Amino acid sequence: MVAPTGRADTTVGHGELVKAVEQALTAHGRALITGPAGAGKTELAAAVAAAAEARRETVLTLAPEAADRWIPEASAAALLASVPCAALERLSGPQRTAIALLRREADTPRAGRDHVALRLAVVEVLRTLAERSPVLLVLDNAQWLDPETVDLLRFALRLTPPGVRVLVAECVQGGTPVAEPLSGPGTPAVRIPPLGADEVAELLVRHGLPARIAGRVHQASGGNPRLALALGRSLAEAAGNRDGGAHHADTLPLSGQAREVARRLLAEAPAEARRTLLLAALAARPTTALLRRAGRPDAEAELAEAERAALVTVGEDGTVAFTAGALPMALAADAGWPERAAGHAALAAAVDDPVQAVRHRALAVDAPDEWLAAEITRAAAVCRRRGQRALAAELGLLAAERTPADRPGDELARLVAAAEDAGWAGRADLARRATRAVLARDASPSDRVRSRLAVIDAAGQALGTLDETFAHAMDEAEGDPALQAAVQLRVAWKHNLSDGDPVRSRDAAAEAGRLAALGGDTTAEAMALTVRARMGRILGDPDAEDILAEALALPAPEVPLGMRNAPQYLAVRHALFDDRLDDARRQLLVLLPAVQRTGSAEDVFEVLRSLTEVEQRRGRCRVASAHARRALELTIEAGLSPGPAWYVAAMAEALGGSFARAAGYARRGIQASEEEHDQVFLSRSLYALGLVELATGEAAKAVATLRRVAELEAAQQVVDPSVLRWHGELAEALVAADAPEAAAELIDEVRAVAAALDRAPVLAALDRARGLVLSAHGDAAAAVELLRDTAARFEGLGLPVEHGRTLLALARVERRRRRRAPARTALRTAAEVFARAGAKPWAELAGEGREPVPAEAGPAVALAALTGAEARLALLVAEGASNQEAAAKLFVSVKTVEARLTRIYQKLEVRSRAQLATALRIR
Repeated sequence: MVAPTGRADTTVGHGELVKAVEQALTAHGRALITGPAGAGKTELAAAVAAAAEARRETVLTLAPEAADRWIPEASAAALLASVPCAALERLSGPQRTAIALLRREADTPRAGRDHVALRLAVVEVLRTLAERSPVLLVLDNAQWLDPETVDLLRFALRLTPPGVRVLVAECVQGGTPVAEPLSGPGTPAVRIPPLGADEVAELLVRHGLPARIAGRVHQASGGNPRLALALGRSLAEAAGNRDGGAHHADTLPLSGQAREVARRLLAEAPAEARRTLLLAALAARPTTALLRRAGRPDAEAELAEAERAALVTVGEDGTVAFTAGALPMALAADAGWPERAAGHAALAAAVDDPVQAVRHRALAVDAPDEWLAAEITRAAAVCRRRGQRALAAELGLLAAERTPADRPGDELARLVAAAEDAGWAGRADLARRATRAVLARDASPSDRVRSRLAVIDAAGQALGTLDETFAHAMDEAEGDPALQAAVQLRVAWKHNLSDGDPVRSRDAAAEAGRLAALGGDTTAEAMALTVRARMGRILGDPDAEDILAEALALPAPEVPLGMRNAPQYLAVRHALFDDRLDDARRQLLVLLPAVQRTGSAEDVFEVLRSLTEVEQRRGRCRVASAHARRALELTIEAGLSPGPAWYVAAMAEALGGSFARAAGYARRGIQASEEEHDQVFLSRSLYALGLVELATGEAAKAVATLRRVAELEAAQQVVDPSVLRWHGELAEALVAADAPEAAAELIDEVRAVAAALDRAPVLAALDRARGLVLSAHGDAAAAVELLRDTAARFEGLGLPVEHGRTLLALARVERRRRRRAPARTALRTAAEVFARAGAKPWAELAGEGREPVPAEAGPAVALAALTGAEARLALLVAEGASNQEAAAKLFVSVKTVEARLTRIYQKLEVRSRAQLATALRIR
């Protein structure tokens, strides 16, 4: 009954909760932790206990198990067994005897003990301990305390001195709470909330699980840490048994520990409520009214019990939503076929949507029926028109299963259609299932290729794991130019996303276009031209715009391969790259409702991503953040590759939210993109992280991160600097890291390309960095003139955040040459620009009126005479670092440290390290 060891660490997101618990203990002497099973109550209590032990408090921990509830005074015995022997010395004879008898419970009948002496003994022990140091009594799993121990502790805690604080952790969902008798009425309760999607990602990464599955795990677990870990492990294990690894859109396997955790959660609801919950689990859109019509007249009362157990939420309109996606999966899996069939039959008669009625009728039987199969096929077509492609895929598979054996042609057609719907919807699990069925039949090469392409289309960013699928598709498409063109198009996408090779991507697209023309497929031809134009822009090809115009001129009434691959969308991206922001925004607002109608989650995500980037550059950071949130929610809901969404979220936070949150999202994006071999968004997430590190004064880290971006972009042969604008940031980071010569070299190299391609915003960013280089070289007057001119250019280009950043740089230079008034004016103007743009973290930087320095540096380093790089070195040296140690920490040479330290001594008019420490108030 001691606290269990070896448990999974599920303390992600508990930092603020620990503070809340400690505040409650300080103010009231009592605190209660509540939450569902698996929420992390034990881990939170352990964290509070560890903090108390670090303060040299005496901590007594009692953690009974379920079986202990039925053993009288078992928990009391365990508690007293953990008390130090020294605390028993002051006990009277009867009290010692009572404790001794309790410890030998098996030898002595309970009726023969002196219970008064035992109660007084517990009081005396707690008093003795409290005289030596503060005491924290942690009662974990309080719901499993036996009634006799509860009674004993209730008596003892009423008489204990203020030096004894009590923390109770209890799961109160289905049973009678015991916390109030132990902690007293009015005790502050801290309920553990579910983890967010990013916290689930952090939890998975901590335990060596892939971050890319975080969205699906969060949805299935509802943010319950124990269930999330169990689901993550189940998916990782299932992936290990499949070639190609796990994919983000897989249906999570509910087996082993995950199923047991879900069952324990469901057990908190009474049996009748669970029957109603099963019906809700089988329904697509459950409501209380639907459940009543389906034969559960007491649905409201039963759902209220389930809601108290934190299993569902019931909206004002009666809509029922499970708190974790694994719960309806567990209910359905544990129900027998007769019970499920009866539930579907009842729902078929109760729903008002004809498509759902057909679905339920199909699930209520398991025998072939051509009439029913045809009806399901028609329902799938309706879903396709509605944009409900995932539901269309599910119905297509159902139709194939209900097709009689004497109609193999119909069955095959339904399987291929299901595969293509699944590919469109990004449902890799359904696409693979349908494709396996197609390949197991006597299918034509065309059907086989179409099914394999669906698997590729469902893979999202993770194309690098599908080499075998590509090889089979290319072999089976031989002799059919249209099919070959379709395969070559996917090859072109793979070369760009997974291989980071735009030249091979462009060449594959050219071959796809040639084959599409031979096969008479104008849509595929337009798509191939679009890839060529996209790669041409990356490679700095001046003909890229002409190729895009050629693609736009082709008739393309439908976009079967997704709007994100269409020339219309690439035209928007080019407008964004060129900072024709009003044009880009206008076109995107036309595309958004169109892609929402098609049912392609990836298309909707792409439009939201571009809207986020457009609004950020226009200086509408709050609107951009709203688009980013929708993009992230869509990614989680649809199970898309999370790397792109985390990049979008990182940039939204970096400009309009919080630098700390931005760094967290960027690291998630890096992890997910590395796992999926997505070179494109790996570069972007690294860029987001480097921007945050630059803004927060971590110059050495920013240089290292942005150099990784440079290496990736070079490996991908990216020429056009307007596509991902990392160049100016790296140059600024190099200046801050005391490497102005390297910054100047980079600026000159990129300037030549940007000037040749007429990329005005890139040139302005380079000039901002060049102004800082001039300042570092001692030419402050030229730096100020250039930065003023650059700020005006950014303002004229309609790029407010860049305008404000340039004013920050100007203020820095002015302050270093001891011109306080112009520096204050520039800072004030920058703060106003950022405030109007909603660029919250940047407005805070401007409002602080100082150059960003590492958080650990503290306010003592904000000395006007020092640069950021000098400030960081000064702090290290003042704290006792040798020149060699400082050089290692700052990623510079010892010679650089010596030269920089000489300048610091001169500026601060000190002669020794001791005087430097005094000047910086370091003790």
